[in-house]
Amino acid sequence: MKYHLRRQDKALENEAAIDEILLTQRFVTVAMCSGGEPYLVTLTHGYDPAQSCIFFHCAGEGKKIDILKTNPKVWGVAVEDLGYLDGKCDHAYRSVMFSGRVTFLKTGDDKRKALEVMIRRQESDPESVLERLISPGRLDEVCIGRIDIEQVCGKQSLP
Repeated sequence: MKYHLRRQDKALENEAAIDEILLTQRFVTVAMCSGGEPYLVTLTHGYDPAQSCIFFHCAGEGKKIDILKTNPKVWGVAVEDLGYLDGKCDHAYRSVMFSGRVTFLKTGDDKRKALEVMIRRQESDPESVLERLISPGRLDEVCIGRIDIEQVCGKQSLP
């Protein structure tokens, strides 16, 4: 079932604007569930609009991994905070909500491509970091998840 906003005047339906938010915001917050209990994490990420997916890296073990291995379905949000509107008791923002499924990348080539997306997004000098961090031995050790986006919607409140 596709989610619909109650306040259609706040709907952000422009695909380019949705991509821009996912490309420019440094963090996404992702919700998952295990045994009826929600679990929420905030992650640095890299968004690939061509594949409609979000990459993240993490430790190879822990609560998040345990939950995602049993239930890979997630909901997430990226928020562009445009500031509190003093005197108006309001806040300006744009946000993107998404749902999808997480898979963990296995091959070195897939991991390299995902790391390149993430590093190019986060680093001011990505080339030096790519050269230093992406090597076959390191690729074997890193755990990278890919959220394949199945549903996306945007919301905005602008002054």
